[in-house]
Amino acid sequence: MAGKRRFNLCVVGATGLVGKEIVSILEDREFPVRSLRLFASQRSAGEKMEFRGEELTVEPLEDASFEGMDIGLFSPGASVSKVYAPKAVSQGCVVIDNTSRFRMEPDVPLVVPEVNPHRIGDYKNRGIIANPNCSTIQMVVALKPIHERFRIRRVVVSTYQSVSGAGKAAMDELSDQVRMLFNMRGFECRVFPHQIAFNCIPHIDVFLENDYTKEEMKMVMETKKIMEDDSIRVTATCVRVPVFVGHSEAINIETEEPLTADEVRDILKDAPGVEVVDDPQGALYPMPVDCSERDEVFVGRIREDDTVENGINLWVVSDNLRKGAALNAVQIAELLIKEYL
Repeated sequence: MAGKRRFNLCVVGATGLVGKEIVSILEDREFPVRSLRLFASQRSAGEKMEFRGEELTVEPLEDASFEGMDIGLFSPGASVSKVYAPKAVSQGCVVIDNTSRFRMEPDVPLVVPEVNPHRIGDYKNRGIIANPNCSTIQMVVALKPIHERFRIRRVVVSTYQSVSGAGKAAMDELSDQVRMLFNMRGFECRVFPHQIAFNCIPHIDVFLENDYTKEEMKMVMETKKIMEDDSIRVTATCVRVPVFVGHSEAINIETEEPLTADEVRDILKDAPGVEVVDDPQGALYPMPVDCSERDEVFVGRIREDDTVENGINLWVVSDNLRKGAALNAVQIAELLIKEYL
């Protein structure tokens, strides 16, 4: 890294699952960091985290925290980003925000580097780049190369989302419920509205007036924005499943142009960020247990849908804490410093 510019970074929400993953990925990918500051709530302030062999102290988030910072990687609650992202920008810090707060604002780019990297330059509008929803990210990475070749008309997606998407408390709840059930003891549901152990809950985020959940509508609206095509029709059913890490998706697509499973398989094998695992006869297909702590979006079960014209089914799996959040944010930061800063 000798001779290359280094940058002052901060991580907001550093003690959360995604925040910790961001710090780890910055080190793994040898991001050119001059200095790194870690911010969290007053409750977490004072905790110690390691970065490149150095012990860093987590600081409380304050109004003037961003002086001298080049890039802020935000992963707190949306209400925190709403207040502090503009403060960071006013102090000269470019914000890459993992929350839902700015995603659908028209002058804030919503970026997946494998799909729409050219939008990163739009950060100049507000000083903010939004990181999409985890379930949306892995889907569009798989869909983009297919859309470029065959033009996708409609997407029907059902998700099987791990509890880590709801935070550490959700992971603890699954672990606690499994233990309680094996010991034939009762328990209370604190994070989820129903038992999550050995169960599936078709309810992620709040229900809206149209009876879809907010999570489902995020996938609809974010996909159109990232793919830059409002004509794509998307419908989603999002389900929480008793898996600790890794989101899975069953995706059915219809295209304008005729296509075969072999053509899709060949396209995806060369697609950035995608790894094809597709040998049904050998019982090889993506599963969350194999995708944990991996950067790629894994695609398998590629097959033609003979109930519609130009239909294809895909099974897509990815580590939601990495590609679905932390890694995507760091990849944006890498392109930001390479092309714009």
